[in-house]
Parts: sequence; C-alpha cells; structure tokens
Amino acid sequence: MAEVVIVRDAEEGGEVAAGLLARVVAADPEAVLGLATGSTPLTTWAALAARGLDLSRVRGFALDEYVGLPPGSPQSYRATVQRDIVEPLGLDPERVRVPGDDGPLEGAGERYEAAIRSAGGVDLQVLGIGTTGHIGFNEPGSSLASRTRVKTLTEQTRRDNARFFGSADEVPRHCLTQGLGTIRDARRLVLLAWGAGKAEAIAGAVEGAVTASCPGSAIQLHPEVTVVVDEQAAAGLRYADYYRHAWRHRHELG
Repeated sequence: MAEVVIVRDAEEGGEVAAGLLARVVAADPEAVLGLATGSTPLTTWAALAARGLDLSRVRGFALDEYVGLPPGSPQSYRATVQRDIVEPLGLDPERVRVPGDDGPLEGAGERYEAAIRSAGGVDLQVLGIGTTGHIGFNEPGSSLASRTRVKTLTEQTRRDNARFFGSADEVPRHCLTQGLGTIRDARRLVLLAWGAGKAEAIAGAVEGAVTASCPGSAIQLHPEVTVVVDEQAAAGLRYADYYRHAWRHRHELG
C-alpha cells in the first residue's frame, strides 16, 4: 500500500513533497529527478526553491511533451520546464531533458529510454494525475509495461489542458510520453493531486484494481510510493482515516 499523506491544501502538500525531494538531493547532489509539469506540482517547485539548495548538479527528465507544436511555443513542455522548474530551482538546463528534444520524432522514445539508463535511472519521479486517471500522458488502455512512445490524447485530456491554450481545438492531439513501465522504473514515486476533480482518479489509483483502465493504478506495483493529496482529492478514499493515523504516527528511520 502506498504511503498517503492528506494535507490541508496544495501549499502544505508542496512542502511535504519538497521535503522528500530535498532529502534525495542531500543524499546525492547529482540525483536524477523526474519532472512533472502542469499546475499541480507548482507549489512543490516553489517550496523546493524556497529552501535555497544548490541544485546545479541535479539531472532531470520530463515526463512528456506535445507533438506538433511550433519550435519555441510557450505551451510546449520544454518551455514550461524551463520557466517553472529550471529557472526557479537554478538547475543547469544542459542537464535537463524533455522527450523529443534531441532530434526527429522517429526513434525519440528509444533515445529517451537510453538517456535515462545512461544517467543511472530516475531517483525520484514527481507525478500528477489527470481526471481520466492518466499519469504522464498514459491514457486509459495504456500497457502497464509501456515505454516512452507517441500516444493519442483523449478529448477529455485536451479539454482539461485547454486552459493553457486559447481553446481545446489548439491542444495537440498527440504527445510523446514516458510509459508506465518507464515511470515504474524510478526508485521512488511521489504522486500529487489537489481538488475534488481528482477524487475519483485518486481513489482508483490508490485503492482500485490495478488495471490499464486506470493508468494511475500502476503505482500500486511500485514498492516506494508517496501520494500527497488535499482533503478534496482524498474524498473518495475508503481508508482515509487510516492514512491520517499512519502519517501522524509514522516511524522515521535514521
């Protein structure tokens, strides 16, 4: 069972997640972090930046990227990673990779997998979850063993992401995303979710059946998972009282 931390709001959740990230970097200043974009992890990046750590030797791999956006598009995840993560945290942009940023789309997935392996694997992967239950851009039906590849986005995901564009029609239909198998290779996972709109997806991911119909449920197959959610996102969790009890009485090693 994943460690589930139920917090008051996204700011408190960001502090919890930043603490986990800081611990990984303290143990290894050249740690490899898996970087999630979107609005959910923004409080985590802000809380980590506020700690004033030297993160210049950290390496990073983004989860996904849109296919088909023009070069330099502000909606691209390359631009988002630079704006929301690299600059605030003081990361070295040369040590941060985004899927597809090293050449043509053909073979991009295989090259990204090779780059992650060459870096020694991801030490801690930060994740959000979509209303469809997707992590990365692994939509329902994605193989639990999938690797980095091109995927077609659902119309629901395109509507959810329209807030970053002028309209849903402007959201690309395809993406390049780490697979569920790739994500599960990370040594630790931290999944974040805020708001009532994520309650159903969180309940399925944490307590539902492990199934490709809810890609987020793949986290149940990983031995080191922390799920940080606010009260609204936790509303569908059957064992919420136990999670609160376990967090209050957690056993700290070392």
